[in-house]
Parts: sequence; structure tokens; C-alpha cells
Amino acid sequence: MNRGLILKVENLVQLHGACRQLRALSYGKVNRAQWKPVQSSAHPMCPVLLYQQFWQKDKLIHIALSQHRHLTTKEDTKKKKKKIPLTQGEVEIRQKMSVEELAQAMGKDIDHIYEALLYTDINLDSLEPDSILHEDHIKLIVKKSGMKYKSAKLKVEKERENTDAVKRPPADPAVLTPRPPVVTILGHVDHGKTTLLDSLRKTQVASMEAGGITQHIGAFLVHLPSGEKITFLDTPGHAAFSAMRARGTHVTDIVILVVAAEDGVMQQTVESIQHAKSAGVPLILAINKCDKPEADPERVKKELLAHDVVCEEFGGEVQAVNISALKGENLMVLAEATVALAEMLELKADYTGLVEGTVIESRKDKGKGPVTTAIIQRGTLRKGCVLVAGKTWAKVRFMFDENGKAVDAASPGIPVEIMGWKEVPSAGDEILEVESEQRAHEVMSWRTYVEQQERMKRDVEVIEAKQREHRMEYEKKQQKLAHLTWRQRKAVLYKANKHLMFSRPKERTDMDKNVLSVIVKGDVDGSVEAILNILDSYDADDECKLDIVHFGMGDISETDVTLAEAFNGVVFGFSVKANESIKQLAAKKGIKIKLHNVIYKLIEDLKDELNSRLPPAVVENTVGEATVLDTFSVTVGKNKIPVAGCRVQKGLLDKTMKFKLIRKGGVIWKGSLSSLKHHKDDVQVIKTGMDCGLSLDKSIQFSIGDDIICYEEKEVQQTTSWDPGF
Repeated sequence: MNRGLILKVENLVQLHGACRQLRALSYGKVNRAQWKPVQSSAHPMCPVLLYQQFWQKDKLIHIALSQHRHLTTKEDTKKKKKKIPLTQGEVEIRQKMSVEELAQAMGKDIDHIYEALLYTDINLDSLEPDSILHEDHIKLIVKKSGMKYKSAKLKVEKERENTDAVKRPPADPAVLTPRPPVVTILGHVDHGKTTLLDSLRKTQVASMEAGGITQHIGAFLVHLPSGEKITFLDTPGHAAFSAMRARGTHVTDIVILVVAAEDGVMQQTVESIQHAKSAGVPLILAINKCDKPEADPERVKKELLAHDVVCEEFGGEVQAVNISALKGENLMVLAEATVALAEMLELKADYTGLVEGTVIESRKDKGKGPVTTAIIQRGTLRKGCVLVAGKTWAKVRFMFDENGKAVDAASPGIPVEIMGWKEVPSAGDEILEVESEQRAHEVMSWRTYVEQQERMKRDVEVIEAKQREHRMEYEKKQQKLAHLTWRQRKAVLYKANKHLMFSRPKERTDMDKNVLSVIVKGDVDGSVEAILNILDSYDADDECKLDIVHFGMGDISETDVTLAEAFNGVVFGFSVKANESIKQLAAKKGIKIKLHNVIYKLIEDLKDELNSRLPPAVVENTVGEATVLDTFSVTVGKNKIPVAGCRVQKGLLDKTMKFKLIRKGGVIWKGSLSSLKHHKDDVQVIKTGMDCGLSLDKSIQFSIGDDIICYEEKEVQQTTSWDPGF
């Protein structure tokens, strides 16, 4: 067969193979198909000669295929992209847009945003598509892109309807009925307030008080022989309970100020007067302990003049009654003075309609659940009433009086203990009755919503403040690095971060040692509040940080122990218990549980724990003092060693201890002696009045008149500088 014919056939076969590959690529098989020259198996000889003309064609085909592949991929990407139409080059922007959102609004890709942010104060390495951009940067990007911006219209949210429970309008005076007065007994700690109440209601509350101090507020109804009723609030006189005394005056009608005749006006006495004045409540002065020989009631009355408490005998309006609560002297006179003042005040209330009241105290009882002591101020409370207070609500299941006896109803001015709360309300919360449980849920929903809005507002303020702070720090750093190239800046930042990275574990260890984490549990809400108020005054964070991990009411639980283990903390309990299984669990995990019934003992124990976390201080105790009388040097080998001729003026010099050289009042050297000699003999101790020769470091030169101090170092436990005020 003619050789030229064979060549034509082979060329046709090759062309057919190339066309077939192009057709496969056009059907989307670009990624699977890879073009290869097709060789004829019939004539393998002389491949270079046969295909020499087609290598140029192969190159052209490869370029065409690559361009086709690139165009196909680009078209697919364009289809996937969401196109956002622009109105005359205007971009609708809003505050706090992300990089991706801004790119979509502009109809650009994310790389365009990155390019626009070059040479700005933003660190592009930390910028992600979901990173939030500042409004100034958003405007800058739009301007750099040759576009105009306009602010997006804010979506006006539909204002939520206020569904909170509120007090009823004032009642018609015609329906008002007299009610018992609510009397608060105030005064300094241990001036006899609880003893006075004990005598009035013939109970033994005072003997049950831990440490003789009223630990939390109590409300009692006292029946007088004349048939009158008086509701008494017994508030603690201890300094820790200032907030509870202030709360007591806001629900009271009359304040009885108890002052001990032998002590006179004290700190909490003045504070009690201020609470009564701020609440606009009239005072009755009860001068207690008048049976004691050192009692001086007249001095008390004169001291009170300095605080604008003017008794009737001095031309004022304050009734003063001399009493002895312990012996029961003149108590009926005090009660009659209270009833007379109540009649002058014409105390009346509306016994009908929805109930209004105030939470005096709240606690979590193991058998009863959340329980509150409340004073009813309007309406009559009965079983089945639905109440709201603070962030919780209740359907009244049971009510008890101050003696624990179940009652069916409680009218205005009467203290009552209420069972049925879903959660424990806070002392001082306002109690309002609502029509149904559904209405109670609406009120709780609204109050939760308001709380969330307030929290969000506070969070936004904190975030914005932090952003401003970080921005200022960043600008300062950028100014310091402005003269460097970007490579040099990267190197400086890397070194700084590396240093911080290596220092973090050490810093964390030191921090953990100087942190006291505490869990506080109390019997009632007021007790926990008082303890937290004291801890709020802690001001020694530079010595040891005090971290309140958790606080609440009720006995010590397994959760408290687990929490203390996680934070390496201590559990403090006030008037609560921890059963044996909890104590064993705590001992197994090495957790301390501190239980107390007196508040100042709990605080003292907490101070001891703080002291134990402080590092010991090194104290120098001087053992002996010597004076340099002469100086000379001795040759040891090739070295000249300075030697001081000294006389011990006080104590002794012990070679095993540490020494320091003092010149003109300043310490110029500290360390150990090289040698100590007496009459050319090496000795260990030189006593008072003896002469000696001693040498220190060979680089130290002595001067006549220098002082040599021998001392020992001892570690002494530091104590916290925090003063809780008692």
C-alpha cells in the first residue's frame, strides 16, 4: 500500500480521537477526562516522524481545552452567586454589618472588602466573613468603591403591651376600717430589743437567739389586756443588717427606738433614727435597762437632742418611757403610748378587694418549700388566692400565724406566713393579688421581658465601652509600630504574643493561689443578704481576691460541695445544717464546710481563710550587732582578702546565720560570712564585748565605722487588711 495513503489514514484516526475528547469535555466531563494523543497500534514504528505535524496541533488543543475549562468553572460560579441589584450606586448600610453582609449589599465579593480595608487600623489576619465591622469602616469601604451609602430604615418593632400587675387606686374613705398598727423596734445591738418583745408577747425568743443577737427579722402580733392588737417587727441591731432595718421602716407605722440607759446613743441608734426620718415614721423612745445602778436616762435624752430627737419634756413631740424589759417594768405604759399614738394617726385600711402586702422575710423550708413572712396592707388574704411578688408567684396553700398555727384568713396589719410560692421571693418585694393563674403567668412574662431588656441595655453599654477601650489600645499600638514595615510589625507582635503565651500558665497558678472562692448558704433571704452586704465591703483584692461563686438558702447540698470542688472553694453556712453524707463527701473531696449561728463568727472564720491564702512574709530578727574598728587585708594564695576588726556591741555573731553590712544607714551587702576568727582561731560564735576578725565577699571593702548586723529570717503569716467594721 502506498506510504502516503497510510499516513493520511493515521492522521484521520488521530483527528477523530481529538474530536471525541472535545465532545466529552463539552458535556461537563472536564474533571474526569484528560486529553491524550491517540496513537495507532497498527504501525508503532517511527512515532516521531508520523506525529511531528500534530504536536503543534496538540498544544493549540490543550490551550483551548484549558480556556474552555476555566470559562465553564467561572460560569458555574456566577450562577451560584446571588446578584443584588444596586440603585444608582447606592448601598443601604446599617450599624454592625458583617463582612459578608456588606459584600452582598454592595454586589461585590469578600476579597473586594479586604482590599478596601488595606492600610486601615483593622487587622486583616483576624478578619473573618462573619466579623462585625464598625460603622466608620463600612462607610470608608463604600466610599473607596466609588459608591454612595444610605442608612437602612430601622424596623419599628411593635411595642409590647404592659401586662404587669399594679396597685389599685386609693379606696373610698367610707369603706376604710381601723387596723392594728405595725410597730418596728429599732436600736443598737444588745440594747434589749428582743427582750422587750419577749416580755410583751410572753415567749422565749430571746433565749433561742444565737449569741444574744437577733439574726433575722421577725413579725409578731401582740394582744394587749385592753383588747388592742399591735403588730411588732423585730429587726436586727447588728451592723451587718442595715438594709433589713431600712426595709422594716418602709412597712411600719410607728418606730420604737430602744436605747440602753447605761450605754446611751450608739452607732446603730443614729442609723435607726435616720431610717425613721427618711421613711417619715413617728418615734417613741424606750430607755431600757433603767433598773441598773449606772443607768442615766436624762443623759440619753440630752444625747438624742444632737440628732433632732426632742422629747416631750424638752418641748418636743417624742414620747419617752423608762422601762426594764428584763424585769417587765413600765411595759404597759409603753404599749399604751403606742396605742395612743396609733389612734392619733387614725390607721385604717380597706378589707375588701384584691390583696396588697409586702414580703418581710423569705426562706426555703425543707418540709414546706418556699415560705414568706408578709404584712397584709390591703384586702383580706385567704387560701387559694393567686399572688405575685417580684419574679415569682404563688397560689396560697396554707397560712400560719407567728406561733405556727394554721389560719384561714389574714386582714390588713396582720403578719402571716404564706406557703405555695413557686420560688423564693426577695425580702421587701411587693405582694399583689391577681385574678387567676393565667394572669400571674402574664405578669411573670412581662417582668421577665423587662428584666431581659434592661440586661440587654446594660450589656450593650458594657460591650461598647470595651470596644472603645480596645480601639484606643489598638490605635496606641499602631502608633508605636507606625515607623516599622509590615514584616517588622508582624515580628514584633509575634514576640509579644509569644511572651504572653509563656507567661499565662505561671500567672494562672499565682492567681489560683491568691483567690478565695466561697459558697454562702443561709436560712433565710435576709441573712444571706446581710452576709453579702458585708462581703461587698471587701477591698483587699490586691492581697487575695474574694470570689463569691454561689449563694442561696437552705441546707448544704451535694451541689454546693461539687461547686466548691470545681473552684477550690470553701462552703460557709449560716444557721443551716449539713447531714453526715454531705460531710463525708466533703471530707473525701477535701472541701471545708464552715457552719455558724452568729454572723460575726462566720466573718472572722472567713478572714482566717483569707489569711491562709496570703503568702508568708519574711521577717528579719536581729541577733547581734558589731562595729568595724579597723580594716586590713590578708593574702590567701594570690588573692588579698579584706578583713574587718570588729567588736560585738549587742547580742552575738553566729557564723551560720546571715549578715548585712550597713554604711551611713544604707545596706550595701547581704550574705554569709567567709570567715570568723577570734585571736587567730576559727570560731562559730562571738558574744557581746568580744573582738573578732571577719571577712565577707572578697570584692567588699570595709570602712571604719561600718555596722555588721547578724540576723535570722523567719516566715510570718500575713493577715488581711480588710476591716468588715466590727
